[in-house]
Amino acid sequence: MPLPPLVSPGLPLTREQLARGSRHLLLVEIGVDGQRRLRNARVCVIGAGGLGAPVLQYLAAAGVGTIGIVDDDTVDVSNLQRQVIHGTADVGRAKVDSAADSIAALDPDIRVIAHRERLTDGNVDAIFSGYDVVVDGTDNFPTRYLINDACVRLGLPEVWGSVLRFDAQTTVFWGRAGVQLRDLFPHPPAGDEVPSCAEAGVLGALCGQVGSVMATEVVKLVTGSGESLLGRVLVIDALRGRWSEIPLVGNGRTVVPREEIRMSDVPVTTAPELVARLAARDAGTDEFLLIDVREPEEFEAGAIPGAVLVPLGSVLDGSALDALPRDQEIVVQCQVGGRSLTAARVLRGLGYDASNLDGGILAWYAAS
Repeated sequence: MPLPPLVSPGLPLTREQLARGSRHLLLVEIGVDGQRRLRNARVCVIGAGGLGAPVLQYLAAAGVGTIGIVDDDTVDVSNLQRQVIHGTADVGRAKVDSAADSIAALDPDIRVIAHRERLTDGNVDAIFSGYDVVVDGTDNFPTRYLINDACVRLGLPEVWGSVLRFDAQTTVFWGRAGVQLRDLFPHPPAGDEVPSCAEAGVLGALCGQVGSVMATEVVKLVTGSGESLLGRVLVIDALRGRWSEIPLVGNGRTVVPREEIRMSDVPVTTAPELVARLAARDAGTDEFLLIDVREPEEFEAGAIPGAVLVPLGSVLDGSALDALPRDQEIVVQCQVGGRSLTAARVLRGLGYDASNLDGGILAWYAAS
């Protein structure tokens, strides 16, 4: 069911704003009132990078009246492959300044608030308190949990997205509705469990796809139109051209103090243990299934002997589940342990006996 509009209508639209938003005005679900709500909305976007760039562009194009940008980084030439709000001439500039200029060039009526600073426990509540909705376009787990916990405390809806290589996820969290990041990832992974885009790569165009979806979710929240992704996680496998979704049900949890957070809720198999267990399996004294959740081209380039290829996307969309045994232990493996941790969590939630290979195939190579 549609959620009620997040923002009340603002001032009557000017002639210029009517012309700019004319295609929105034709949509019954948005119309004049919806466009006035957008002009009255205050949206804070965390990160002016791969996801933040398209989000900022489409929020500005949609006519969101106040846009906050939080980022303490500068533009690097390697950013331009996906961070399309910046150009070659912006290399070396603060991302918040470059993004603000791009927004002003698109619509000078929009008020841009540049927060050139890193989010911390000390400033996050003060920054967020001036906005109606928060968009998380960050690329690291500590900041994602910081954002989530602040949004829960302040009662703010949060549009969230994540992209790595050819895979992406996006959804809407809202503590008031009982759904938050900790329902999807109860505990943050260790720092070396999930590679960064700089380590693993990312398809630039996929950032545009996900950022556009995130901007759409903001528009729907502000105007009260359509069906929000609240309670559903959209999963995109760009390499196979598949979009799917998984349900996300809140469990009424509250914000967990950092000192009480465990790093993983999935059993760990170490690389030396796997080496020994593979030898025992070959000798007939151990029995388990080793699955590799990387992509086929990664598997072809090098794999652990005896591993079975089950790409992460096929676990998330359910297409691989029928072929996996429920009466046998499953060890899940990827390149460095991040994607396999996600797969193992999903499998354990569905009743499979799954563990995660700590450090992935790279750790196995070192231990062999």
